[in-house]
Amino acid sequence: MELNDLLRYAVQVYARNSIPPEKVREIIGDTKKKQLKAYNLCDGTRTLREVAKEARIDEGNFSKTADRWVENGIAFSTTEGGERRLLHLYPLPRA
Repeated sequence: MELNDLLRYAVQVYARNSIPPEKVREIIGDTKKKQLKAYNLCDGTRTLREVAKEARIDEGNFSKTADRWVENGIAFSTTEGGERRLLHLYPLPRA
């Protein structure tokens, strides 16, 4: 196990206590299955373009959604190889 994995797990444990799943769902817009799928795909391994494509969301709209998630503290924005990626606090099961 790498240090990055341990740090990610620590953030997830802390985040669940700070921002409970119900609040995360409220921010995501839980009634929108595509939004939940996109949120769960934001594990830092995919670019915003890849997430939007896989979740079948317009890339421009998803960029705005991603900004909202970062502003509300349920995701972190990173850049790798010049492309923006999101890392969610923790994945959410489908309701």
